[in-house]
Amino acid sequence: MRNRNVGFLIVAISALIGFIIYSFNRALTEIVSASCSHGESCPMWGTLNFQTNVSMAAMIFVAFIGVYLIVFGEEKPVSQSRSSGTVVKPKKKDYSQILADLDEEGRKVLNAIIDEDGTIFQSQLVEKTELSKVKMTRILDRLEGKGLVERKRRGMTNVVILKH
Repeated sequence: MRNRNVGFLIVAISALIGFIIYSFNRALTEIVSASCSHGESCPMWGTLNFQTNVSMAAMIFVAFIGVYLIVFGEEKPVSQSRSSGTVVKPKKKDYSQILADLDEEGRKVLNAIIDEDGTIFQSQLVEKTELSKVKMTRILDRLEGKGLVERKRRGMTNVVILKH
């Protein structure tokens, strides 16, 4: 959910909390005035005022959080997100500088990932590059350390994902 939408939702929730506070305060005021014959010196009035003030402060704090998200919430473009259904296919020319800085085996692995649109099982990488499993793990450790790829566990293997 986007930050501004969350902000509007939080402000709406704080308004609902305010209505509940108002309703309870009215009901408790009637109860206290009916049961307390001492007037303002009755300790129930002090308790009622304290609880009302604390709950109002909490409601105002929640409302400020909502307003902050509405005003200052950053909107991220959705077009490059995999979850939105739009997959951006990586291109080798976009990674030409990165590929130039890698050793031969690192280039081979990164090119294989790029050829598979940025997502491939680690076991498929081993088959495609004809490198051993141990060597593949070490190369992926280095690429992951440089922030180029990310591995996610899927069953008995890993999915290797190219970071954009």
